[in-house]
Amino acid sequence: MIIDCAGKSLDLSRPAVMGVLNLTPDSFSGDGLLDPEAACERALAMQAAGAAVIDVGGESTRPGARRVTVAEELRRVVPVIERLARRVAVPISIDTRHGEVMRAAVQAGAGLINDIAALREPGALDAAAALGVPVILTHMQGEPGTMQQAPRYDDVVGEVMAFFDQRMAACRRAGIADDRVLLDPGFGFGKTAAHNLALLRALPRFAHFRRPLAVGLSRKSLIGDLTGAPVASRLGGSIALAVLAAERGARLLRVHDVECTIQALAILDAVQATGGGASTV
Repeated sequence: MIIDCAGKSLDLSRPAVMGVLNLTPDSFSGDGLLDPEAACERALAMQAAGAAVIDVGGESTRPGARRVTVAEELRRVVPVIERLARRVAVPISIDTRHGEVMRAAVQAGAGLINDIAALREPGALDAAAALGVPVILTHMQGEPGTMQQAPRYDDVVGEVMAFFDQRMAACRRAGIADDRVLLDPGFGFGKTAAHNLALLRALPRFAHFRRPLAVGLSRKSLIGDLTGAPVASRLGGSIALAVLAAERGARLLRVHDVECTIQALAILDAVQATGGGASTV
């Protein structure tokens, strides 16, 4: 499946990697950058390592994070996207909940919207519809400031799937066709470790939507919950989760460690080519 990201192609015929570019001082993973030129250099390095898309974000969405103003988010992301648009060949994604930021980012050169609120913020749905670029709809229970305060589900998989049904219907009503939509179950966004594991086991069920599945498991608290590893020591867990997600049908893996993830996916691809096989979307 080839996704048109404002003239730049994103090939999801096999699992691809989205490189994380945090432009924040409070990234949970400690890799936030505030200098535009340093951010561009990191993006170029991720592209050279094999990233298929660069995801630019100016507002931390870690558990407990406070909102930043739209003006501050724009100040962080627009100069970097403008520079990147001239220097990278791969699509640029804007990680934001805000319609005003979506509009400015696409005007600056972004070709994909990655929204953890699934276009539920005021003005976001209309902005995405008008801009005409693909959008990743992420499931989140609550909002970043409070989402990890005792999240609860009766059936986490069924409830996430019902949410996607609702949000895809809202997109259609707004004029966003299904072929512009990717889906992200939202690992760590209002979920306990048990919820995250249930979703990971059930990823093949999301083939029901016939849309590419995006996942973000890199350095997440799930790894710490299972292994006790601090954020800085979660590379092994991140790679394991990326491979497991790809085997279960994920087509876009949002990661911090691009080169290592690319290597792991190459091994998975070789194994599957010898007669393995994976559930696909």
